[in-house]
Amino acid sequence: MNAVEYPSVGGLQGQVVGDTSISSLGPSGTQLAYRGYEIEDLVHRASFEEVAFLLLHGELPLGSQLDNFCAELRRRRQLPAVLRELLEQLPQTVHPMEVLRTGVSLLGNLEPEDDLSEQWSSATRLLAAIPSIFVYWYRFSHDGVRVEIDQQSNSMAESILTMLHDRRPEPRHIAALNASLILYAEHELNASTFTARVCASTLSDLPSCVVAAIGSLRGSLHGGASESALAFIDQFASPKKAVAVVKKMLERGENVMGFGHAVYKRRDPRTAIIKEWARRLSKASGDRQLVPVSQAIEETVWGEKRLPANADFYHAATYRMLGIPDCLFTPIFVAARVAGWSAHILEQREHNRIIRPSARYRGPAQREFIPLSRRSAIIEEAY
Repeated sequence: MNAVEYPSVGGLQGQVVGDTSISSLGPSGTQLAYRGYEIEDLVHRASFEEVAFLLLHGELPLGSQLDNFCAELRRRRQLPAVLRELLEQLPQTVHPMEVLRTGVSLLGNLEPEDDLSEQWSSATRLLAAIPSIFVYWYRFSHDGVRVEIDQQSNSMAESILTMLHDRRPEPRHIAALNASLILYAEHELNASTFTARVCASTLSDLPSCVVAAIGSLRGSLHGGASESALAFIDQFASPKKAVAVVKKMLERGENVMGFGHAVYKRRDPRTAIIKEWARRLSKASGDRQLVPVSQAIEETVWGEKRLPANADFYHAATYRMLGIPDCLFTPIFVAARVAGWSAHILEQREHNRIIRPSARYRGPAQREFIPLSRRSAIIEEAY
């Protein structure tokens, strides 16, 4: 049997596998736009809820549409009692992404998407409920508190910070997290989004597609970069010490967390935005270590290797100054990205064909099957 030859497509990078109208990285690979709107405009002029509506429906909402959408999200943040009871059984040692995977799976059982007429409702429900799932689990497992699900705040950013800290957050903090959620809401065919589309192409239900995407984002090569970057930054008491260590790492050919990207080779368009928020929060809080060390690392890596910091790097400092626990960095990524995932799932369903690529066979040539009774004898003869 001869192997069928296919062109080399390591990791599928650079391969076009479909069409989308949801987001674009631009012809030079240094831009990011959602439905034609540049990310910079959306971050500075829109709320996350407007952006989520844009991703799901294709257009920015009108005033009444946005009011109704926000009202529905507030109402649907509440969790069923059975789900809350399950979350209380999961100890703090469980990885938060596993908590989300389990929570979304159970919610999909309790509130199934029975047919496509329910897909918009299912998408909105997950968008509303996912922050409640991980915050409820965190507060119970770490603080022993059955946090009251916030159904008053107009924005997801305000709701998350309110439930985490038991108080209304500063407007500056709401704005910073709102910007972060917009930056993370969508990013073309990244690994988790592609996973969601593959699952959707089998005509699976929307909660199952989101569970699959969560499993993909759980991997260390996709999600969790901000948490790892913060652990690295925390090692250094001063910018001078950070520069010395980073230079030695680069000389040895080691990777520095938060640098390099599968798509962005020159600059990540999200980085400058979240870096500015990190600087604002640093100035307001009197921080003299976290952001200065981060900037020193960025300048060193760029100067030595011309590697740009990706969006995750300055999210580390931003989230720390917002008082977000390190282990919740990736779940907040999910809270934002479920808008993009859902948009892709709905788009895949519009003109669906099952996603079934081919593989290049590299195994043995055609072989004769040898009955079990003869195998041992043949091996003994060979020796």
